[in-house]
Amino acid sequence: MSRKKTVLVVGSLNMDLVASAERLPAKGETVFGSKFATFPGGKGANQAAAAGRLGADVQMVGCVGKDAFGAELLKSMAGSGVDIARIREVEEATGTALITVDPAGANTIVVVGGANDLCSPEDAERAIRQIGSDGILLLQHEVPPETVAQAIRSAKAQGWTVILNPAPVRSVDAELLPLIDILLPNETEMAVLAGMPASTPDAAAAAAEHLLAQGVGALIITLGSQGALYRSQSETRHVPAYRVKAVDTTAAGDAYAGALTAYLAEGLMMEEAMKKASAAAALSVTKSGAQPSLAWRDEVETFLQAEGRI
Repeated sequence: MSRKKTVLVVGSLNMDLVASAERLPAKGETVFGSKFATFPGGKGANQAAAAGRLGADVQMVGCVGKDAFGAELLKSMAGSGVDIARIREVEEATGTALITVDPAGANTIVVVGGANDLCSPEDAERAIRQIGSDGILLLQHEVPPETVAQAIRSAKAQGWTVILNPAPVRSVDAELLPLIDILLPNETEMAVLAGMPASTPDAAAAAAEHLLAQGVGALIITLGSQGALYRSQSETRHVPAYRVKAVDTTAAGDAYAGALTAYLAEGLMMEEAMKKASAAAALSVTKSGAQPSLAWRDEVETFLQAEGRI
C-alpha cells in the first residue's frame, strides 16, 4: 500500500446547541422541548474529527473565538486526533449551530458563522504550501467562498486530490468545477446543483451528468437509506446503506465525508472506501450529537465484521 496522504480540512468549527422535541416546529410555531445539550460541531470540524478517529494524518484550517466554546472545540478536535496548529483564535465569537431534533432523528439547523467568517484564503494557501505535495483537501461551504476557491486552486497547483462537500448548498463557479476530483453532495444538494431531482440512484446518476459535463472528475451522491452513488465519466457504482436505528442524523453526512477521505488517503480503492464510509455514517446516527457520535476505527471494523462485509 502507498504511503498515507495528509488530509487537510479547510472549514468550520461550531458549537451545536441541540434541543430535542416531540416534533419539529412549523413556521411561527412554538413547541416544548424535552432536553437540551451542547456538542462540538461544524461541518469542517466534524469531517476532520471523523477522519482523525479513523487514523488519518489530518490537519485543519479554521477559526474559533477566544471564548469557552472555542476552547472546548479545540479540545474536542485534539482528542479526535486532529492537528489543531493551523486553527486560529480570533476576536469574533465562535460559530454556533441551533439544532432541533425529533424522536425519529430528523432535524432542522440554523448556523451562525461567527469566527468561521474570518477563515481566510491566506490561511488555506499557507497550509497547503507548507504541507507540500501528496495531500487530500476536504472542503465544505461554511467558510467564505473566496477561501474555498483559493484552497481548491492552491491544492490543485500542488497536485493534490480535491474533495468538495457542497453544504450548505450554493453554486460552484464554473472555473472551479474542473479542479474538483470528487464532488460529494447529498440528494438535496445535488438537485439544486443540477437543477433536477436526485432522490433515487437512477435519478442521481442522470443528474450527475450535468456536473460531469462541466468538468467535475467524479461525484459521490449520498442518498440516506438508499446508500451512495458513485458516478464518473467511465463508471457508475451504487453502494447500499446499512440498516440501523437512527437516533440523531445531525452529522451523518460529515461522518461519511471524513471517513471516505480517510480511507482514500490510506490508498483504498473507491468501492471499499465507500463501504467503510457508509459504515461510519451508519454508526454516527445511532448516537446523539455531532462529534460525540463519530465512530472510532475499531468500532467501524467491529460493525463491518458483524455485517459480514469484511
